[in-house]
Amino acid sequence: MRYLSVAETAKKWDISERSVRNYCAHGRVPGAFLTGKTWNVPEDATKPLRANQKKNKPKTLLSILREEKKSKYSGGIYHKTQIDLTYNSNHMEGGRLTHDQTRYIFETNTIGVENETLNVDDVIETANHFCCIDMIIDNAKSTLSEKFIKELHLILKSGTSDSRLEWFAVGDYRKRPNEVGGVPTAMPEDVADEMKKLLIEYNGKDTKTFEDILDFHVKFEKIHPFQDGNGRVGRLIMFEECLKYNIVPFIIDDNLKLFYYRGLKEWSNEKGYLTDTCLTAQDKYKAYLDYFRIEYDK
Repeated sequence: MRYLSVAETAKKWDISERSVRNYCAHGRVPGAFLTGKTWNVPEDATKPLRANQKKNKPKTLLSILREEKKSKYSGGIYHKTQIDLTYNSNHMEGGRLTHDQTRYIFETNTIGVENETLNVDDVIETANHFCCIDMIIDNAKSTLSEKFIKELHLILKSGTSDSRLEWFAVGDYRKRPNEVGGVPTAMPEDVADEMKKLLIEYNGKDTKTFEDILDFHVKFEKIHPFQDGNGRVGRLIMFEECLKYNIVPFIIDDNLKLFYYRGLKEWSNEKGYLTDTCLTAQDKYKAYLDYFRIEYDK
């Protein structure tokens, strides 16, 4: 490795010698070291970005969600995403908690009811879903894997009445055949191989588009790898993959539910049904981002 003097580096980077020494002194030039009072700068070192350049770079939605999660910030996009995604995704699968009850559980970790009977599984799965969202935020930069998908299912279904059934595999692929809307899914003995093939195909693409994410979702739901919870896990994966590739994510709500199911069913014949539905949902999420003044690609 050849090293340059401060003067040589300053000329190379077109900055003052004082700036070079400051960069070195603050540890912003990897590999630079002192000999006496003289800095030695690696020949291949690059000029550090100015502090204001870093500040001016727009933050991604993922970075904002991570910041708000870490700081326990209330009332921002993280707060709204947790409540709206959890309520709508659970509600699609028969969850009976209201939006207000979902919000109350998230905000206070308690639930108050009067003259009403609540299903314990609804409460548990709501709290579990909050943890799943934290997991996709924390792991959004990782390559999508079977281990990650199974972990989402484990978190979602832990402590529920299903988890106490001997034949129900929490955090693992199902053991029994099932149908979805009268349509057969992959047989239990084929699920592992089908999931491996799906992930190899998906992860083999250098970049992922909005359509690639939807295509993965459709194929995932057709395999239906788990005994229950496939829809929620699948929608969590879509949200996570959108965050990973800086695509505005989306939440399917009650108004779009039937269009979403039609889109899943008709994907192989007409991709427009599901695409348009998810783009409509994306527009609603963009309205959230506009409200919170979060930049995104138009």
